[in-house]
Amino acid sequence: MISARGVVKTFGTRHVLRGIDLDVQDGETLVIIGGSGCGKSTFLKSVIGLVRPDAGSIEVDGMDITRLKEDVELAEYRRKFGYAFQEGALFDSLTVWENVTFGLKYLTDIPASKYRQIAQERLALVGLKDVSDMKPAQLSGGMKKRVSLARAIAAEPKYILYDEPTTGLDPIMSDIISDLILDLKKKLGVTAIAVTHDMKSACKVGDRIAMLHEGRVLQVDTPARILKTEDPRVRQFVEGRSEGPIHMKLRDYDEEDSAAPAAPRAAGGRG
Repeated sequence: MISARGVVKTFGTRHVLRGIDLDVQDGETLVIIGGSGCGKSTFLKSVIGLVRPDAGSIEVDGMDITRLKEDVELAEYRRKFGYAFQEGALFDSLTVWENVTFGLKYLTDIPASKYRQIAQERLALVGLKDVSDMKPAQLSGGMKKRVSLARAIAAEPKYILYDEPTTGLDPIMSDIISDLILDLKKKLGVTAIAVTHDMKSACKVGDRIAMLHEGRVLQVDTPARILKTEDPRVRQFVEGRSEGPIHMKLRDYDEEDSAAPAAPRAAGGRG
């Protein structure tokens, strides 16, 4: 189980996490939703140790990872995790199979002679074949997402963190990625945290959904109950409405326009 208590993170004067309390049960997928800048990805990075909280604790398998040292202890801890980055984060200079197995030499003792076979097996799990020797530039957006998933499971992690797994994909491909996340959970038995704005995907893959707003948890519940929530802030986000208690700060166009310097006159032009 992953258990976070009172997690706080500030960047300069910006308070991103303001005391997060969340639990993830073994074998479940917890989906974190919320508007841009509410702290979803920061919390995800805190769980894997890429960001160190200013206060609070994050216990994984009974160990408080916020107290781990940056070198050997944290590296050993990260071996339990697979991380699917938001934009795929594939290396353009490497082939697909080299991308999939990139972390094996750092995370495992598996001999390099077995890397290609492992890559092909993981690619098969995400529905890809005959792409091992291609470069990322030759792949579609959906294929890149699937290669990223294959890389996340290459070292057989206990936990998988998904950062916006369906962002930038059309509705059909988004649903395919959601099905893959469900399939990986069934076949591998992993515990997962997924961050997303996609409510359809959230309801499909999540055993429970947590709504974050301004660095705090508003509600954690099953998808069915989240969809019927009485919290007006959660309901506004779930229904995708601009009107409601959550206000997005927008710059005033007239003020911005009036503050801009006047365009220079063309040479030789008349005023």
